Amino acid sequence: MGGKVTVVDSLEKFHEIIKSDKVTVFDFWATWCGPCKVISPIFEKLSDEHTDVEFYKVDVDDQPDIAQEVGVRAMPTFIAFKSGNKLKDFVGANPSGLTVRFSC
Repeated sequence: MGGKVTVVDSLEKFHEIIKSDKVTVFDFWATWCGPCKVISPIFEKLSDEHTDVEFYKVDVDDQPDIAQEVGVRAMPTFIAFKSGNKLKDFVGANPSGLTVRFSC
């Protein structure tokens, strides 16, 4: 996969995805969040560059159970998982920080 960001629309789907043996990176965002809109194209670009990683977006207003489960307190928050374990996280709309943090 790669080059594609998939929207996660249920807690069950989220649990299924994070159990994967592949690295999965999630963008926790909100439609009203200006910085989220600014960083979104960078996240999309990362999905093109890192085809060995799967990229997902979670709208925290549409999926509050997911956001609460992983402890999202600010947007945007990016979290990487593999085999059910959190690998890395990053909060904020800093393009260079996001790129460095998630270059797997």
